[in-house]
Amino acid sequence: MCCFSRPIEAVYNTKIFARGLAGVSQQLVYSMGLRTPYDVAMILPIPVKRGSGEKAVRFISLKKYPEFFADLQKGFPLPRGQRLLVESADTATDSKQLDVVKVGNFEASFVPTVKDFSRLDERFRLPMETWQKLPRYQNYGFVVFKFKKGSQDVHPMAFEFPREHPKRIFFPTVHIHDGTIEEEAGFDHVLFCQLPEDDVMMLRGWRESYRPAGMFMNKKKSRGLIDPTAHCHRSSLTGKRPNADLWL
Repeated sequence: MCCFSRPIEAVYNTKIFARGLAGVSQQLVYSMGLRTPYDVAMILPIPVKRGSGEKAVRFISLKKYPEFFADLQKGFPLPRGQRLLVESADTATDSKQLDVVKVGNFEASFVPTVKDFSRLDERFRLPMETWQKLPRYQNYGFVVFKFKKGSQDVHPMAFEFPREHPKRIFFPTVHIHDGTIEEEAGFDHVLFCQLPEDDVMMLRGWRESYRPAGMFMNKKKSRGLIDPTAHCHRSSLTGKRPNADLWL
């Protein structure tokens, strides 16, 4: 799950793909189902390289590839007779409004620092006191996706950012709902990643795809988010766990 600016009714089918690139860049793809009585924003804190500025994040539309995660799952066929579980439910600031980018069926913005939330529509912010309770995010940037009220299966949301820690892969998994932060949270996530070959040994407990990604993913529709020559890895986060982000 993630952080939401206003109360929601349900979030489900959370799936995240992460890939580290040469140099400092990391790519993330995020998908979920959402039911909300209000217009709402999903806020993803990301460990962006300090001083990168408000143009640091590159948004990538996957509107034409809504089956991105369904195709990823094809790389991990289940043994015969086993059923697949269904996942349920310091840059200077100014007063100028932050850019809003149309990414497929939704709008997105990058907030370079906590202080820059004042430059967003207040419907799509968390209260400043929420971030004061989370000092680990004081040097993060924030990707904000905006959704209309109602029930929706959100097509995968993708972006690339310069990371503060070039040798680590980041998954945004912390839960903040209605401005409330709990020490533990209920998880029902499916995670996927691609790592350089020399880093694969880090993935203890992750399942490797049976073939390279190009055998089950659409290279053109993936828009550079997948290395077709490399294998993918898959893991799950389920049950009650410490309410924190995941690092590899």
